[in-house]
Amino acid sequence: MSKIAKLFKGSSGSSSSSKHHRSRGGPSAQEAIHKLRETEEMLTKKQDYLEKKIEQELMIAKKNGTKNKRAALQALKRKKRLEQQLTQIDGTLSTIEFQREALENSHTNTEVLKNMGFAASAMKKVHDNMDIGKIDDLMQDITEQQDVAREISEAISGPFGEAFDDDELLAELAELEQEELENNMKSMGGLPSVPSSKLPSAKPAQRATTKKRVEDEDDMRMLESWAT
Repeated sequence: MSKIAKLFKGSSGSSSSSKHHRSRGGPSAQEAIHKLRETEEMLTKKQDYLEKKIEQELMIAKKNGTKNKRAALQALKRKKRLEQQLTQIDGTLSTIEFQREALENSHTNTEVLKNMGFAASAMKKVHDNMDIGKIDDLMQDITEQQDVAREISEAISGPFGEAFDDDELLAELAELEQEELENNMKSMGGLPSVPSSKLPSAKPAQRATTKKRVEDEDDMRMLESWAT
């Protein structure tokens, strides 16, 4: 075997080995998504190009419709072929878009599951350092201390000394007021005596004035007795 053949054979072998290694490892999800986006951009540009070409062929057909029928027919044929290519590109873009979205969703789900697994591992690590029995004892101690604190607060906020009945106190106060009223009446000499003889009649205005003066004198005497 010539050196050239060996060279090509070795190159072919290394190339196939490299391709086999890449295919076995496979591209990452981000790489695949990037490639699909590049393909979408390329096909979109091709769409714009075909649409412009279709417009051009349509203008040629209109321009030569009555003057050069053969040129017009050729332009329409080219327009039809371009439209077929445009339709194929539309279908290809739909397939690529669907594939890219599915790949993005899969990648997102993978990242979510990875993060959830990471969080679960962290939670397990935290729980490994906890003793359920100790937690129950701790909660019981907290409850007992809360009860003690509540009893202390009630003891501090409660009234000192003996508790008295308000009704009894009000009754005793009424008796004192009645007794003081009787003493005041005694100090005033008791109620005035009613005269036996008939008093001379007076005019209504005079009777009202006399009655008002008597009431005022009675009030003054009562105030003086209270003051003493």
